Amino acid sequence: MLHYAPAVPDRDETVALRRFTRRLDDLAERIVGDEFPDAPAEQVEHLLEQVAVFVEWEVFHADPDRPAFHRHNDLVRQWGGPNADNVYRHARISPDRRYRITGRMHSCDQWLLAIRKGFMHNDVWGTMAQITASELGIGPGDEFSLTLGGDGTGERHIPLPDGVIMASFREYYYDWRADEPATMVIECLDDPGPTPAVSLDEIEVRLDHAFRQVEDSMVYWNRYLVEHRDEREPNAFASGLAVAKGLSAARYSFNFWDLAPDEAIVVEADVPRADYWALQLYRMGTFELTDPAGRICSRNHRQTTLSADGRIRAVISPVDVGAANWLDTGGRATGLCTFRWFWPHDDTAPAIESRVVKVEELEAAMGSATPRVTDEERRAELSARRAHLAWRFRS
Repeated sequence: MLHYAPAVPDRDETVALRRFTRRLDDLAERIVGDEFPDAPAEQVEHLLEQVAVFVEWEVFHADPDRPAFHRHNDLVRQWGGPNADNVYRHARISPDRRYRITGRMHSCDQWLLAIRKGFMHNDVWGTMAQITASELGIGPGDEFSLTLGGDGTGERHIPLPDGVIMASFREYYYDWRADEPATMVIECLDDPGPTPAVSLDEIEVRLDHAFRQVEDSMVYWNRYLVEHRDEREPNAFASGLAVAKGLSAARYSFNFWDLAPDEAIVVEADVPRADYWALQLYRMGTFELTDPAGRICSRNHRQTTLSADGRIRAVISPVDVGAANWLDTGGRATGLCTFRWFWPHDDTAPAIESRVVKVEELEAAMGSATPRVTDEERRAELSARRAHLAWRFRS
């Protein structure tokens, strides 16, 4: 027989924490309801991830006088459709402070620094300034130093407009080598003095912000996927789009797949006229990558084998039939395939075609133009990807 302790009245010292946990109880009931996909285990797991991400961000990274980079979207904590080729770092900043960022690229091919007003799921958000490593003449292996805010000048100084709250890095890794990833630190150049002890009132404010981030993130991204899916024909790529207030370099085309267990999608596309492009698979509801460490759920411009005619030919399916550019659904009946191309050379969107075929007919449907790999080559590919991710995320 289970024995339950009697309810303990709230004390002033615990009111904020108890309120936070009660609100999480209510949210947990909501996410297993009709509003969200019928995958309660994934929804609960995603809720725990969001708690881990945003408690850390709002409670422990809340002070712009003492910034430190907070890593989002690693192998265990994802949100908002992360790019499989990226490491994401965010640091809290204020427009009335001055900062220095120093680091070394190591094996990082590119980074994009965005000065932002908030996350995309926030009421107030948007990118106020952005710059890439290559625009500053910084490449793999290079050391770098930037300054932010104040009256600084020079090509590696970035002013901070009113309203910004974070400096966000997206590091890009194209070849997925098992090498040292980028390292960087941020410091505030205005000495704020000793760190004051945190008050109960401040903890209450920070926990309130953390909960609202968790709730807004889960509700926003679930609705985002549903609304975009409902606007489109299933199993077909829609025309390219850019995100308002997002990164100016970013373009996307969405394909929401809805497949029977014995069906697959064959994709043929022109190569985008862009510096970077990729195909990536996501879960409905959570907008997480399907399984970046366990399955091949992404391919970028360096990981894709082009056909002899210079076109992209890929297969989205639950089984591996030897197509070089296979993307593994993991048996998921539904999901999102995103075709993204960044830093486009012009406004021309690539032509993208897709068709549903039976798995048993895949071999014939792919045709002789589709590049192939052997079982041994596939095992080597999976092993190399896992080794890179272990280095990238130190896990």
